[in-house]
Amino acid sequence: MEPIIVKYVEKPELNKPVLIEGLPGVGNVGKISAEYLKDKLNAKLFVEIYSKYLPPQVLMRPDGTLYLVKNELYYYKNPKGRDLIILVGDYQGMSSEGQYELSYKVLEIVKEFGTDMIFTLGGYGTGQLVEVPRVFGAATNLELVENMKKYSVYFSPSDPAGGIVGAAGLLLGLGSVVFGMQGVCLMGETSGYFSDPKSSFEILKIIKQYFNLDIDLSEIELRSKEITEITTQLKEEQKNEERKEDLGYIG
Repeated sequence: MEPIIVKYVEKPELNKPVLIEGLPGVGNVGKISAEYLKDKLNAKLFVEIYSKYLPPQVLMRPDGTLYLVKNELYYYKNPKGRDLIILVGDYQGMSSEGQYELSYKVLEIVKEFGTDMIFTLGGYGTGQLVEVPRVFGAATNLELVENMKKYSVYFSPSDPAGGIVGAAGLLLGLGSVVFGMQGVCLMGETSGYFSDPKSSFEILKIIKQYFNLDIDLSEIELRSKEITEITTQLKEEQKNEERKEDLGYIG
């Protein structure tokens, strides 16, 4: 088979669409954000991407049927500004080569529709439970850095220390160098221990404001509060364990 198979469901006419990526990653922050955005905007599927760079498996639907793992592109016609293309999927590429090839293919596709701007969404793992997640940012130019600061995006010269790995980084890097696109990566602060809608909520507030989107965030806000309750409980348990360890040194 071909390394990457692209199946067009539709070829819509779009107005300078911005690519928004949210594939699985740290805390699944990007995936949760993009899937929520896609669902609340009623975005329409127009491209399916199958590849041998994805895991060799099929997944089950609730009705008992199966499907081959894939990445998908959805579009949303935005009446208040530029249209959106949303990239979601079951997995990222399993190898460095796969990551590069899949990212390049996505950029080729969206370039055909007039994309020159990219937003990638992901998680910034701290290894600690976070009460109020910050949204870290990285951008392809200083003008975008200054612009995103207006939306309370936090830019640090040393974070993330290891750079941005996977599609969230490659789409911006290849997009800038090869396709002349500009873009931003938004990374929600997360422990990385579990799927984190709380961090996704913070990212979606920025996306909603930046693109002037009419979307209801109450559902993910509720999920965010549930995570807050869980993290509070875990912190209490952690403190109790520390107290027990301290008492162990007495006597």
